Amino acid sequence: MNAASRQVSTRRVFHIPGYDPMPPRRYRELYRTEGAAQAAISGYEIGVRADKSDATFRWTVGARIDGHAVMSQVDVLVWADIVKGSMAQSIPATYGQLVQTAWTYISTGTLRRLMWMRKGPVIAALYPVVMLLTQLSLALIAGALIGGWVTDLLINGLRLVGLSQGGGFDAVAHALGWACLIGVTFFILRWFKARDNKLFAYYLMHDYAYSARLRGEVPPELDARMKAFEAIIAQALSEDVDEVLIVGHSSGAHLAVSIIADLMRAGHVRADGPKLAFLSLGQVVPMVSFLPRAQRLRRDLAFLSTRDDFTWVDVSAPGDGCCFALCDPVAVSGVAPEGRRWPLVISAAFTQSLSPARWKELRWRFFRLHFQYLCAFDQPKDYDYFQITAGPVLLADRYAGRQPSGSRIDVPVSKYTSVLP
Repeated sequence: MNAASRQVSTRRVFHIPGYDPMPPRRYRELYRTEGAAQAAISGYEIGVRADKSDATFRWTVGARIDGHAVMSQVDVLVWADIVKGSMAQSIPATYGQLVQTAWTYISTGTLRRLMWMRKGPVIAALYPVVMLLTQLSLALIAGALIGGWVTDLLINGLRLVGLSQGGGFDAVAHALGWACLIGVTFFILRWFKARDNKLFAYYLMHDYAYSARLRGEVPPELDARMKAFEAIIAQALSEDVDEVLIVGHSSGAHLAVSIIADLMRAGHVRADGPKLAFLSLGQVVPMVSFLPRAQRLRRDLAFLSTRDDFTWVDVSAPGDGCCFALCDPVAVSGVAPEGRRWPLVISAAFTQSLSPARWKELRWRFFRLHFQYLCAFDQPKDYDYFQITAGPVLLADRYAGRQPSGSRIDVPVSKYTSVLP
């Protein structure tokens, strides 16, 4: 299919979520509701139908955009079970993760270098540390106050009945006071943890700890799942479709980098096969690639950056405080080779693509904004998630000739740049 006639009629889309324990069904419902909203705003037709797959969570999208009918099959590559397993930590274990993760990022100099680029994601990384320590401090203060009150009450009561001298009664009173301190402290900490669906302190702590646990190396259980994802995408690359589009959102972006690199090395991307495209959204690649043992990720970033047999568009927005907005993940990781082509770094420009009223509504909802790339824009510019995933234009053609964002950061920042194990 030559450049003049590359109209998409069939597409496979593989969505790799970030560190998310929620069932993948929510991604389908988000696509259905937000796709309908975007279609109404932009004047096209789109419909979503549930589908079945043993290996993925799937739905089918039918769209008519600019007079062209397109069928797209969307598969969520699920690793929520791994996320849930990594989050199944006791309260003491979570505080142990806090110490280990903070030490990893501080002692390696990674935290300092991350702060040179964007303050938002670093603040997001520090938030669970501050919040968990605040929770612990409040719990200990409350426990100490109540424990002290109980101790004094018992001692004074014993004195009133003349039992404070000898017999170890004072020791018993102090022991009960310490028991109250420990009990109240754990009760309050459990109370905070039960409300983490609003505070996100434990969730974020587990997220950062999962990447830092092996100092940037891929955990074995995740590596095995990524190999399974690779096999699923390889099958799609042998099918008669026009485009295979891989979407990596948040930490799913750096998973996608290594999966795509392995697909290419294995020869699954053929000149006579579907066009391969990669859309990274709200990426946090530096949180991993800056760590000392992330050689594999850095090697894969360098490898993909020079390939001419696929397209990589990286979309972020300064308004998203949970990502490294407009930071070229290859360049800032210090592995940009000669002849680098990718990624094309562009901005979703939330302050321009959302109306003033909508931006005011979402501005301080940080986690909701981190998912805005998968949602409708009421003043869309050249980024439309639904046209990209369900429209008649290849990702390569949609952004052909598009200049990267002028405010992108594309200088080496990472202290660790080795790509050898």
